[in-house]
Amino acid sequence: MTTFPPVPADLFRFTTTDQAELHTAVLRVFGVANERLQTVLTADDVQQRLRTVGWSEQLADDDLQASLAALRGWGLLDAAQHRYGLTKRGEAAYAGIQHATHTLAANGALQTAVLDAIAARLNALAGPLNDHDAFTTLSELEGHLEAFKANTARFNADLQRILRDDQADLDTFQDVKRTTVTYLRDFIADLDARKHGIREAVVSIDAAELHERARRGAGLVQDEQWAQQRKARWTELRSWFCDNPPRVEELQDVSRKAIVQLLRVLDRINEQRKKPTNTAADFKALARWFARTETEDEAHELFNAAFGLYSARHAHLAHADGELLPSAEAWENTPPVPVSPQLRATGKQEHIGATGKVRNVDEVRRNRREQAQKEREELEYAWSQIQTDGAIRISTLTNLDHDTFHRLIDLVGRALGSDPDSTGTRSAGTSDGRMQINLRNARGWATMTTQKGTLSGPDYVIDVQSR
Repeated sequence: MTTFPPVPADLFRFTTTDQAELHTAVLRVFGVANERLQTVLTADDVQQRLRTVGWSEQLADDDLQASLAALRGWGLLDAAQHRYGLTKRGEAAYAGIQHATHTLAANGALQTAVLDAIAARLNALAGPLNDHDAFTTLSELEGHLEAFKANTARFNADLQRILRDDQADLDTFQDVKRTTVTYLRDFIADLDARKHGIREAVVSIDAAELHERARRGAGLVQDEQWAQQRKARWTELRSWFCDNPPRVEELQDVSRKAIVQLLRVLDRINEQRKKPTNTAADFKALARWFARTETEDEAHELFNAAFGLYSARHAHLAHADGELLPSAEAWENTPPVPVSPQLRATGKQEHIGATGKVRNVDEVRRNRREQAQKEREELEYAWSQIQTDGAIRISTLTNLDHDTFHRLIDLVGRALGSDPDSTGTRSAGTSDGRMQINLRNARGWATMTTQKGTLSGPDYVIDVQSR
C-alpha cells in the first residue's frame, strides 16, 4: 500500500480564519525577507513592510501582535527576545500559498520549445561529459520535464473548461475555440517528429551510469534518497516517451478528440446562425426597439416598417370600366380591384408566358450512367492499389496517383481519430463499409510523393483489407 507523508493539520489553518488576509500578508512579509536572507524581523519591521506585500490598510499594533501570536501558535513562526522568524513549517506554508497563487494565475500551454530543450539535454547527456556537467545537465533535464508536465496538466484542465464553457459571448466563444483548434493542430504536427527523437535519445542512455556520474559531479558520497529521486524522475521520463503506449500519445489522443469536439461545436454555432430567428425572438427584439423610441412619430414609423404598412404597391391597377368612376373619387368609396396573391406577397406582378419546352432527359440519363460507371471503376482501382496483403509500412506504398493517395490519407485520418485497443492498434473503415484499416505507430519518418506535391509524416504500420 502506497503511503504519503502527512501534512500537518495546522499548516494552512491561517487561511481559514476571519483574519486570513492579515495572516497571509504577515507570512508573506517573512517569506520575502527570507528570500533576501533576512531570517528574523521585529514587530516594527513587519509593520513597515506590510505595504510592500499589498496590505494597504492601517493596522493597529494590537492586531499585528495578535496575528504574530496566532502564527506562532500554529507553529509557523518562532520568537526569541521579540524577534520573529519562519519555522520549517512556516517556509512550507509560504511556499504553498506562492504555488497556489501561481497556479490560479497561470495558463497551461503545450510548448514544443520545452520538448526541444528536453531533446537537447538528452543529446548532451548521451555525449562525452565530465561528472560536473553531467550533474548540471541532468538537473536541467529534470526541470524541463517538470515544466512540461505542469504545463500539460494545466493546459488539459483549461482545455476541458473551454469545452464545457457555453455561456460566453458567441463571437468570443467562436474565436477562442477556433484559435484553440489551430494551436492544437500545430502542436500535434510538431509533436510527431519530436517524440521519436526523444525516445531514441532516452533508449541510448545508460541511466545507472548517468546517475553515478551525476552523483560524483554533485559531490555526494552516499545519498540513497537522492539516488531514488533520480531513478523516479528517469522512470517518469520513460513513461512519457518510451512506454507502450507512451503517455505523450495519450496527450495526442486528447488533443485530437478535442479538435473533433471543438470543430463540431463551431459547426453547430454556424448552423444556429444560419437558421432564421423564431417569432417570439422577433417580437422581443421589436419590443426592445419600441422601448428605445423617444416620440410617438418614431413609434409609428417603426410599426409601419416592421409590419409592412407602406404605400400600396398596386396603385397602377384600375377598375375594369374606369369611365364609371370620377377621377376625384376617394379610394375608400371606390369598388375594390382584384390583386394577384403574388403581387401582394412579393411586390411583383405575374407574367403569364408560353409554356416551356419539355426537355429530353434520355441524353442526361445516359451521361449520368456513364459518369457513375466511371466513378465506380476509379474507386475500384483506388481500393485495389491501397489494399495490402498484410501489415506494411506506409512508406512502401509508392507511385500512387493523387486521388488514390487522398483516399489512403482519409483512411489513415479516420484511424488516428479512433481509440487504440490494448495492443495500441487503431481501426477504422470507409463510410460504405467496404474497406477497413488497422494502424499501429512505428518509429521512423516517411516521405510520400504524388503528382501534386510531397507529404512527410510518421511511418505508420498499416493493414488495409476489404470486408
